[in-house]
Amino acid sequence: MAEFNDGIADTELPAVEDVVETDVLVVGSGPGGAAAALFLSTLGVANIMITKYRWTANTPRAHITNQRAMEVFRDLGIEQQVLADATPHELCGDTVFCTSIAGEEIGRIHTWGTRPDREADYQLASPCLTVDIPQTYLEPILVRNATERGTQARFSTEYLSHVQDHDKVDVRVRDRLTGHEYTIRCRYLVGADGARSKVAADIDLPFEGAMDIAGSMNITFKADISQYVDHRPSVLYWVIQPGSNVGGIGTGLVRMVRPWDEWLIVWGYDINEEPPHLDDAEAARIVRDLLGMPDLEPEITGYSLWGVNEMYATHLQRGRVFCVGDAIHRHPPSNGLGSNTSVQDSYNLAWKLAAVLRGEADPSLLESYSEERAPVAKRIVTRANRSAREFAEIFDALGITGLTDPAAMAAMIEQRKENTPEGAARRAALVSAMDRKNYEFNAHGVELGQFYESRAIVSDGTRPAPSPDEDLYHVMSTSPGAHLPHAWVGDNVAKRAMMDLAPYDRWTLITGVAGEDWAPAAEKVAAALGVALTSVVIGPGRAVTDLYYDWSKLREVEESGALLVRPDKHVAWRAHTLADDPEAALHAALSTVLGRDA
Repeated sequence: MAEFNDGIADTELPAVEDVVETDVLVVGSGPGGAAAALFLSTLGVANIMITKYRWTANTPRAHITNQRAMEVFRDLGIEQQVLADATPHELCGDTVFCTSIAGEEIGRIHTWGTRPDREADYQLASPCLTVDIPQTYLEPILVRNATERGTQARFSTEYLSHVQDHDKVDVRVRDRLTGHEYTIRCRYLVGADGARSKVAADIDLPFEGAMDIAGSMNITFKADISQYVDHRPSVLYWVIQPGSNVGGIGTGLVRMVRPWDEWLIVWGYDINEEPPHLDDAEAARIVRDLLGMPDLEPEITGYSLWGVNEMYATHLQRGRVFCVGDAIHRHPPSNGLGSNTSVQDSYNLAWKLAAVLRGEADPSLLESYSEERAPVAKRIVTRANRSAREFAEIFDALGITGLTDPAAMAAMIEQRKENTPEGAARRAALVSAMDRKNYEFNAHGVELGQFYESRAIVSDGTRPAPSPDEDLYHVMSTSPGAHLPHAWVGDNVAKRAMMDLAPYDRWTLITGVAGEDWAPAAEKVAAALGVALTSVVIGPGRAVTDLYYDWSKLREVEESGALLVRPDKHVAWRAHTLADDPEAALHAALSTVLGRDA
């Protein structure tokens, strides 16, 4: 067995009463926490999920749900439930920049892969497309399915503290209805308690960056404005308006919650000044201004203030305690990465916890969680904040940077219309500035291009081929560490995605007709190591065929070679050709990944 040193000394615990026991305790019921509970229950791991709140999210907050998150939901069998409550892909992406919703357009950009040339990239990369589902709709789906599969969910239950030793974690919690305190004893603790995570603070995770670098307000309201938007359907309408308070991300956002009568406004303020006073009257005034509808009577449903963050953890765990989601990556909503990355954090962690709890893997496997997901946390925090700052290029192009006088701002915005050298320069600058926003709204490489290098990957020294732009374009690859490429396979009666061949509850070995000897080898290795491992042979006359001959172009190994795919769909190891002793080669690879190579 590989040596596992978590740096934690044995601690003598005080006697406690009212102890509840489980394998994993999840703190938080947001996208990361509810997803973790769902994944653990799907894998048969006993778990309790607690949240200090009485129910799931009461504001729409996160909403863009990208392809990788939708693939996770597909894998867990809830894709259709999500789609039933989501605004579909085709209504998401005609993003508008304007002086008000009823006012003049400055321009549009096709977003989330809806431009025809980028649509091809998105369609080729995944069986799923980006959709919009507000957090108020997504969280109940995750919680319901988690509890149906075995999660014990406890609302109005607050995490207080924990003590861990080499065998367990004792977590002190409080029932917020009765004030009663008790202990939940678990094997592992997962902190999914948001950007102000107490769990992360208690284990003293190392962070880089800063919190509250800018201020923003949310205003939710209802108003049917379909006549202004249903001909240019999008989830985002950006307002650049002379005379309005410009702060935070630098412009106002009118965000669709439900088409086309339920909305959320995001508007910035100077966090170094006194926070703005919000009441129904002031919220309605801001709504009317940004919509450009002075006679509108919106139904204000809520408002709140929040801070923009730029912070990420460089290590995500300590001993038996792990953090996921906003607890480890804190950033503005630019690029729509937050809930997606949170779900994927838990997707990475849960199968590893299950493998260790079942005795299939050495505990050292769990260190690969930080090795793989900490670089992702850094990347998305960096990208989201850079995208927010890139709005400045639009202000520069319009010539309004630094201006505060509404009349001067309006005059400069008008200049782009003039048949003058200055007008021509403004128009050319706007072309460049709007194109830059592809890095926020079509960053396919950021969304899908997560390449892992860790102890849970057996590298062959290769990496995916270089991308024309690693943020904008995703390059599919089978290099160990890459995500399993997408292709459609099946037979004459059914079509399946490649990911469907490798379900979350097992390891999968994929080969071709010339590599059929891998199949009996996989059976022997599965029996020897006591793990769920199945083989799939793709080719004519087999249960799975290469329908469009796309897989043969993507697999990057010979037909006799093999790919070992982890439960989370990342390639753990590959053989380019049939090994002289396939059983020995596969046994060595899987033992290494599981930390059992000694």
